[in-house]
Amino acid sequence: MSITNMNVLIVDDYKTMLRIIRNLLKQLGFNNVDEALDGTQALELMKHKHYGLVISDWNMEPMTGIDLLQAVRANDDKHKDVPFIMVTAESKTENVIAAKQAGASNYIVKPFNADTLKQKISSAIGAF
Repeated sequence: MSITNMNVLIVDDYKTMLRIIRNLLKQLGFNNVDEALDGTQALELMKHKHYGLVISDWNMEPMTGIDLLQAVRANDDKHKDVPFIMVTAESKTENVIAAKQAGASNYIVKPFNADTLKQKISSAIGAF
C-alpha cells in the first residue's frame, strides 16, 4: 500500500487554511484527508479512525495544537506514535523547541508550498 493512501487528519480553526492544506496534500497524492476545526474535534475523530499523519495548526481555540499533540502523545492508544506536524505562523525558536519537546515530528511555518510540505512529511514518515 502506498504511503499516500493512508488517512491524514488536518486540524485548523480557519477553514481557508484547511482548504489550502487539503489542496497541497492532493497535489502530493494524498486523497484520504479528514478535517477538524480544533483539537477537541480532532481527538474525537481519532477515537474512531486510525490516522497515519496529523497536520495541526498551533493557534486554535479552545484546544490548541500543542494541547492536542500533548493529549495524543499522552494516550496509550494506537495514536501515541502517529507522525504529527505542527503548523504555525510563528517561527520563534522557543516555539519550535516546545513543539519538539511535546513530541512533534516536524514543524512548518506559514505560508508554505507543496515542496515544503512534501519535505516535512517525508522527514516525518519517509519518502513517497
